[in-house]
Amino acid sequence: MKNDNQLIEFLADRGNGLSPLLILMHDYPDPDSMASALALSYLCREKFQIKTKIVYGGIISSLDNRDMVRELKIPAHKLKISDLSRYRNVALVDTQPAFENNSFPKDRKAAIIIDQHIPVSAPQADLSLIDEKRGATCEILAEAIISLNNEIPENLATALAYGILTDTMNLSAVHSRKTFDIYGTIFGFCNIKTLSSLQNTKRPALFFFNMRKTIDEAQICGRLIFCHLENIEDPVYTAHSANFLLTYKKADWALCTGRYNGRLYVSLRSIKQDVSAGDILRSIFPKNVLAGGHGNIAGGSIELGDAISEDEWKNREDGMASRLIKKLRIKSSRGITSAFQGGSALAPIKNRRGDDEEK
Repeated sequence: MKNDNQLIEFLADRGNGLSPLLILMHDYPDPDSMASALALSYLCREKFQIKTKIVYGGIISSLDNRDMVRELKIPAHKLKISDLSRYRNVALVDTQPAFENNSFPKDRKAAIIIDQHIPVSAPQADLSLIDEKRGATCEILAEAIISLNNEIPENLATALAYGILTDTMNLSAVHSRKTFDIYGTIFGFCNIKTLSSLQNTKRPALFFFNMRKTIDEAQICGRLIFCHLENIEDPVYTAHSANFLLTYKKADWALCTGRYNGRLYVSLRSIKQDVSAGDILRSIFPKNVLAGGHGNIAGGSIELGDAISEDEWKNREDGMASRLIKKLRIKSSRGITSAFQGGSALAPIKNRRGDDEEK
């Protein structure tokens, strides 16, 4: 049975028995998780009269994500300890109980799980919709909403479109025609001006500080470019930097790490379409530490604690890059070198137009 039918039939069957439903996103939620939560809340409230509350762990510190919450009026609340005891029914979106990126008790059964990431254990839920072939988790919710053949509210459609775009690197990581079809349908209901504004949001000085540090600290080995940002203000900056580094013409892979609240956050990206970045990232992580992804996008984090020494931090960061080089079987006669420091990076430039000898 299709995912859209399963969800609609489940909500119709359970009805008031699910109300009120706590919708839990992963910690430090991104656009995909927020769009997924908003879409599930819409289905529950508007179509099946199920009361909902959207919550998240951590904070929403990224300016991009705060703009999304404000512009699209997403009623997201910081999770309170009492929420998990007050709400008998909990839905997880864009995450799973066994993952380390959420605040859901590992020994509790969820009412609903909707996600696109590969499970690390059998999900415990009354309804589990996990589809690893999707471009984004919110795509699963979008398909369910489209199946109702109703007008889609403008703010919801815009959130879904933005969620799909951000989780697929502007559709470049899409592998299925279905994703394009769903995005095309949703796009027809969007507020184009708001969507454009979210994609081109004004950045704080801290963003440019991190981009400068990314350029200054970037290293390259063969077709892998990587950067250790060290202390960061928000885990999202590792993803921003990995996406940015992947635009370098000599790179097929980009890795970025950052330190935040005693954890080492890691983002991995590739231009290759036939890879599983999640599998590769898990293979270089310590055992029993979770990482995930879909297609050529992956991320994860490692708990190291606040008492760890600077040398140990650096050993973990360098070890991550070294294991990835080995995993990707990269061989380079030059070894690891600075990507953009010194004259070598500017050597191909021949004239003011920026033409070079490499094509």
